[in-house]
Amino acid sequence: MDGATGSGGHRALIADTDADLVTGVEAFVRAGLAAGQPVVVACTEETAALLRAALRDYPKTQWAEWSDVFGSGAAAAVTAVRRLAERHRTPGSPLVRVVLEPFAGPDPDTWREWQRYEAVLDHEVADELVLTLCVTDTRRVPQPLVGAARATHPVLVMEVGERSNPDHMEPEDFLESLPVPAEPLEDTEPLLQADAVRDLRGLRRELAERAADATVAPGSQPALEDFLLAVDEMTTNALRHGRPPVNLRLWASPERLVCTITDRGAGFEDPFIGYGPAHGDDLSLGGMGLWLARQLCDHVDITPDGTGVQVRLTTVLE
Repeated sequence: MDGATGSGGHRALIADTDADLVTGVEAFVRAGLAAGQPVVVACTEETAALLRAALRDYPKTQWAEWSDVFGSGAAAAVTAVRRLAERHRTPGSPLVRVVLEPFAGPDPDTWREWQRYEAVLDHEVADELVLTLCVTDTRRVPQPLVGAARATHPVLVMEVGERSNPDHMEPEDFLESLPVPAEPLEDTEPLLQADAVRDLRGLRRELAERAADATVAPGSQPALEDFLLAVDEMTTNALRHGRPPVNLRLWASPERLVCTITDRGAGFEDPFIGYGPAHGDDLSLGGMGLWLARQLCDHVDITPDGTGVQVRLTTVLE
């Protein structure tokens, strides 16, 4: 796919040195500006400082704060990238080039959501007027996330140009290949166990009471409230769209909140559902439950459960 022709796409720059990183980004930026396309960069402070020096001869390059795109987490970043491109799109050039640097940090517990982000973005930009170059600095990025970058970009940017990526996987296949880790709290007695849920009002009251009894880290009340809202959304979703019985289990520790909601339905046929508002930015149209849950929780894991499906919500308390 030739980005200069105006088609969207997902490219990876997997760099081992500053020189490789700068060379790849500069070529991508130069090609976009020469074609009259808007170019915007959203990288970590360390990488942005390196690139600002290298791109000083390209004053039309626009810069976005890394935190504005990635600061709310991996699931929210998918929507943030789309909106970033929309803000910089011009009548003269519907295609926007975006240099991105997803950066997960050292905690392995966060990595699977960033792996999912890569696959979802690969799916999203296939149909969008946005050309992304995702920067992975192998000196700073954990190996599992380097592997995810190699698997989720159909085109690699090299020192000598671009080439098709032989290791690229279809986004849905990559998502299905990711294991869902066990949650140790599930091996303990739940704080709340509700079977064959029918009365949401009563369940909400009981959830609030049990949550109030839980021992959580100081200052965690906002995160707890967000978590309970996500639980309510996904329980409502199971009652409306799943098949009974709907069963719920809730666990809480000072470091972690976990809830599973199971029903006998077929689950979610679309593996990319919930990574963007179901009806765009008009929240009044509904269909927002899974999207909200992904914004409100650190992890949303959807897995088969016997003859039905289980949604597991997890919030890590700082």
